[in-house]
Amino acid sequence: MNREDERHLYLRVADQLRERIRSGELREGDRLPSVPGLANDLGISRSTASEALKVLVSEGLAVARSGAGTFVRLPREPQRLIRAWYRATPYGSPFMQDMERQGREAGWAYQSQTVQAPPEIRDRLGLNEAMGDVEDVVRTDYVFSADGEPVMLSTSWEPLAITRGTPIVLPEDGMLAGRGVAERMLSIGIPIDDWVEEVGARPGTTEECERLRHAPGSIMMTIRRTYYSGETQVETADIVVPADRFTLVYSGKMGRASGQ
Repeated sequence: MNREDERHLYLRVADQLRERIRSGELREGDRLPSVPGLANDLGISRSTASEALKVLVSEGLAVARSGAGTFVRLPREPQRLIRAWYRATPYGSPFMQDMERQGREAGWAYQSQTVQAPPEIRDRLGLNEAMGDVEDVVRTDYVFSADGEPVMLSTSWEPLAITRGTPIVLPEDGMLAGRGVAERMLSIGIPIDDWVEEVGARPGTTEECERLRHAPGSIMMTIRRTYYSGETQVETADIVVPADRFTLVYSGKMGRASGQ
């Protein structure tokens, strides 16, 4: 078999698997045949079987999980992710509230550590020049999930000059664990009254795509957020969301300046 025939063969195998998905024979979460299984059943090479599965992953019809196999993932209508809203009280986790509105169960895994802020983060937080090896921020890496599926990544930085010695120094420890930046900061007398978000889009990194169970190179929306209390930056975060899963919704109240 020449290379052209081999190329056409893996596309035909992908067509067969795609039809089994669209017909309902293979459903959401079903495990697709393994590379050795496809090769043995169809009498094709393992490389051809592997390429056929990669086609489905690239189309968003399947997701490959390291050490587990390749599973069907059906296209879905993007969910609304509310980024700006009016809240009378800054209580609770915005992500959890958003998932509850959608009838989905929110969850997250995290890891916090004290580090010295890198130059870009120092600029975003308005920190002075780094002194020696002094750790001056708490960095927290999150993987947020909805109904057990990873849907958002976030890395946040909070200045230790604000939180050191308080009960909220670690975002996910203590009585206000998981309650969101606004409620935590308010508990130590620092109300968040302004925020800025910069939104972009780019192909996801290999690590991001793996953690979000997306095909390599999937398009991700990026959100660079900074919270303020008066003129002071109290937190900044880099957020990554799969573009095919969410639509960002920005809304808010309008008012008049005093004296108008």
